[in-house]
Amino acid sequence: MSKIKIRYVCQNCGSAQAKWMGKCPDCGEWNTLIEKQVVEPPAGRNAARTFVPVEGGGAPQPLTAISADGLDRVPVEGSELSRVLGGGIVPGSVVLVSGDPGIGKSTLLLQLAASMARTEGRVLYVSAEESARQLKLRASRLGIHEANLFVHAETHLESILQHVGDIAPRLMVVDSIQAIHTDAVASTAGSVTQVRECSAQLLRMAKSQGVPVFLVGHVTKEGNIAGPRVLEHMVDTVLYLEGERFQTYRLLRSVKNRFGSTDEVGVFEMVEAGLREVTNPSEAFLAERLPNAAGSAIAVTMEGTRPLLVEVQALASTTSFPQPRRTANGVDFNRLLLLTAVLGKRAGFRLSDQDVFVNVVGGLRISEPAADLAVAVAIASSLKNVPVPADLAVVGEVGLSGELRSVSQLARRLNEAAKLGFTRCITPRSRNTAISAPDGIEVIGVRTLHQALEVALSSAP
Repeated sequence: MSKIKIRYVCQNCGSAQAKWMGKCPDCGEWNTLIEKQVVEPPAGRNAARTFVPVEGGGAPQPLTAISADGLDRVPVEGSELSRVLGGGIVPGSVVLVSGDPGIGKSTLLLQLAASMARTEGRVLYVSAEESARQLKLRASRLGIHEANLFVHAETHLESILQHVGDIAPRLMVVDSIQAIHTDAVASTAGSVTQVRECSAQLLRMAKSQGVPVFLVGHVTKEGNIAGPRVLEHMVDTVLYLEGERFQTYRLLRSVKNRFGSTDEVGVFEMVEAGLREVTNPSEAFLAERLPNAAGSAIAVTMEGTRPLLVEVQALASTTSFPQPRRTANGVDFNRLLLLTAVLGKRAGFRLSDQDVFVNVVGGLRISEPAADLAVAVAIASSLKNVPVPADLAVVGEVGLSGELRSVSQLARRLNEAAKLGFTRCITPRSRNTAISAPDGIEVIGVRTLHQALEVALSSAP
């Protein structure tokens, strides 16, 4: 007979220990071991089968003999989600969508399910956290009335898989994976073993039947996906829906994608009718900009293959404390400390008695160093109380010696700035001669941060 033993299971990586420990020896996380009753099979019984992604197993085949027919991407209505997915939905793929509570994960997937039901056929939406009537109310608010969209309020995985065989959907959405449970594991829903086993069975079904599956995943208070870390390794694509709950814009990022790039980002706007795509994010981020305001600079950044113009705001004010504050919203905090040090050492700006606050408008987070010059210009503009010209954009990486280093895809950045009406752009001089500037914009090449600040602040109106 099976034996019941007490094990301490890590809620982060899923490893089991014989005794409780404050720190998990496998993943290194603290206070993640929870006592569980584990049912061990009797001796001599074969271990559970592991999932093999190749249909039917079989003998190894030459790569040239394998056919990829029937795996063409399924088109998705709207360019934002399609861009993040890599050009469409791959049949049999499993996509994990995560984000903070109330950010719009269920709304986005319900709109996707409705569009796929309208163009491709039957779609199954499994709601494990809402009843069918509650989902109907949300669908009515979003204006969704598709006959091919089937709703199933169920948490039992075996029942869900049975209905998948009966309906034969073209797409399946599970909201959420932490609320699903299976009889194959003797533990409660949401535990590490339940999430791992349910995901494995859904993955097996998707690969064998060619049905793409979208899973909704919860996040912890640290912002990581709840459940075992192996969940992110099992799925094909991991998407994060970011943004502040009380702001308008939402950003959809891909942190893992086996079928496309992980550098793309989709921009959406939360309106009364759901999530609406923002086809021109640069124009949207600059819509409420106050021209000729001190402490504001326009950065030309790249999100994957898309150039974006965003407003970087800075505020420098005299502090009343011995240690001045540094606050960064949308930029890396350590990068802000580096830029303030370079401004004081190489450009002669005294910031030791100034509180410095930096904010990227629109909830966008900039990680590339090409926005260094915009942050430095905004801080200097606020400190001197001199506005940056409204028709001037800046791009460049700032080095520790105060030099400006070249950035990638400068021609695409300049084209985007010219489209939005900017007539001048400060760039590193090292790449100034290697590009042809588009019509209507003047490229000002400089070599140092000091020269860039002279151009940006001396040409102010």
